[in-house]
Amino acid sequence: MLGKTAGGLFWMFRYLERCENTARLIDAGWRIALTRLGDGDNEWESIINTAGIRDLYEQKYDDFDGAHAINFLLRDTDNPSSVLSSIGVARSNARLVRTALSAEVWEAVNGYWMAMKAALARPVSDRNLPKVLQEIRNQTAVVRGTLAGTMLRNDIYNFCRLGTFVERADNTARILDVKYYVLLPSASFVGSSMDNTQWENILRSVSAERAFGWLHGGDISAPAVADFLILDKRMPRSLAFCNEKIRGNLEHLQQDYGLRQPCQDFADAICAKYTGRHVDDVFEDGLHEFLEASIRDNQMLASHIENDFRFNG
Repeated sequence: MLGKTAGGLFWMFRYLERCENTARLIDAGWRIALTRLGDGDNEWESIINTAGIRDLYEQKYDDFDGAHAINFLLRDTDNPSSVLSSIGVARSNARLVRTALSAEVWEAVNGYWMAMKAALARPVSDRNLPKVLQEIRNQTAVVRGTLAGTMLRNDIYNFCRLGTFVERADNTARILDVKYYVLLPSASFVGSSMDNTQWENILRSVSAERAFGWLHGGDISAPAVADFLILDKRMPRSLAFCNEKIRGNLEHLQQDYGLRQPCQDFADAICAKYTGRHVDDVFEDGLHEFLEASIRDNQMLASHIENDFRFNG
């Protein structure tokens, strides 16, 4: 496959996943803000920091008002990671690689773009925010479903899935970091009812509260939730799960092309960090530091994948 086509598929699904992930990040901040005392602007400053767009945001706004932050994250085209910007880039990449996609996948992406143009044509009110965030998640799920139900399991499919899981791993680490390191008011709140409520909100923001309950019952504690979202390979948004899928898709590409790429060694090394590890070790070393390292690893892996498969070639 031409590197340009592979890159188009990879980035198409990175941006589709980014739409949903941005919605989930907003949801996490919005839910946590509802349970926090004091100035709500601190929560939105944390969300902007975690999204990695503070410099862009401060070029337009002098404060971290919730309405400004939500607008910038959802619909501001000056923000290349906003939902409206991301779905536009995803659609452009889908057009570029349209002959590699089933008709159903293209129609789902195009329908997603049209739905977002309508839903985000004007600023989203607090009243409508949950509905809009749910629509973003639903539209992304439709694209994933058409991909799973209509595409051959070949190199095209594997590049799509690589984009999905690279982006998803980054998002899970960022959402966890928002909660534990940035938004917790002080160490005295650890283990309190507020702390547990915020962890429950994090589970809801990644659609994991019911799955967590099946395994852990009512034990909504920092170690239990962190273990579930970092190390549990059964949870489809955990860091361990996402990195195992990345490694698996790279192995499928090795079988397709008869060539092992250097990025596979890096993927293996990342997966080893989650194998046989206990969550107590993560907390002892520092959860924030662990998550920061995970985000850096993810960014480096994405760069290695792009270079090895010559996405610009």
